[in-house]
This record gives sequence, structure tokens and C-alpha cells, in this order.
Amino acid sequence: MESKDIPHKMLSLDAYSKWLGIKILSCEIGKCKLGMTVRKEMLNSMNKAHGAITYALADTAFGFTANTHGKYAVSIETSINHIEALEEGDYLIAEATLNLQKTKVGFNIVEVKRENELVALFKGVVYRTSKDWEVS
Repeated sequence: MESKDIPHKMLSLDAYSKWLGIKILSCEIGKCKLGMTVRKEMLNSMNKAHGAITYALADTAFGFTANTHGKYAVSIETSINHIEALEEGDYLIAEATLNLQKTKVGFNIVEVKRENELVALFKGVVYRTSKDWEVS
């Protein structure tokens, strides 16, 4: 399996991300770009997208990007800044804009945008295990 194919395998096994409607727009080693549309069942009591929606999209982009290096990478710390409120029907794109890999630790920044407007900024740190992704 090529490293750029790992996110496709991960998505095929990820029921939550599939429920969200996340699609892989592009993927290469160290960079993934994902998209999804905010649906009615994703809204909070104020009729805005629940913060967990942008968090989940960014977290998925983060995880997919971290694993493109061919080793199982697991999250050890994440945070998000919600910059703009989101509405039903908004189409979001999450893209890893920084991917810095050390021997066992990786650092990523993910920008979530609605068209060209930054709506959330996510930071994540992963631990890279010694386990390789296998071809299947």
C-alpha cells in the first residue's frame, strides 16, 4: 500500500467520519484535504453547527495526514479555535497546512475553511508507533 492510500483505508473503516459525510479531496504524503457539508442533524440549540463538527473534520484531516508517513500514528494532544459560526448547508474544507514529523512525534496544523474564509484552526500532536500500515 502506498502511503497516500492509507487515508482511503482509514476512511473505509471509520463509521463516524462516513456518517459526517467526509470525502477525501486530495491526499499525498504529509498532506490531506477533506471536505464535508453541514447537515441539519449537526446543528446545536442555537441553530449553528455544533463545535464538535468542525473539530471532527479537522481531527480526521489531522489523523489521515499523520498516518501518510506509513506508521500508525495516534493522537496525544489536540486543540481547536472556533473562529466563525457555521450554518446548515455550509461546505467545509479541512487541510493540513503544517506537517512536521520527528522520529516519534508529529506536529500538524489544520485549517478549516468555508470557501476562502478561515472558520477554525486546529493544532494536533501525534505519537508515531513502530507499527507499519499493512497492504490488504
